[in-house]
Amino acid sequence: MAKSVKIYSSPTCPWCVMAKQFLKDNSIAFQDVDVSSSQQAVDELMQKTGQMGVPVLEIDGDVIVGFNKEKIKQSLGL
Repeated sequence: MAKSVKIYSSPTCPWCVMAKQFLKDNSIAFQDVDVSSSQQAVDELMQKTGQMGVPVLEIDGDVIVGFNKEKIKQSLGL
């Protein structure tokens, strides 16, 4: 079954671009949440992680801060 993947990102963040490309390269569907254009997204991010850094990936409720390829692969079962 496909996992629910959400990525909190901003357009100016190179790690965000790499994380999204990694998901695309592995044919993983994801919801992209742009924190630069939504105060609600910023509030959500703060509530989940207590900080403002992006990217943050949420995979089936598992929160990964930063583009940690090994953790992402493990969480996705790749």
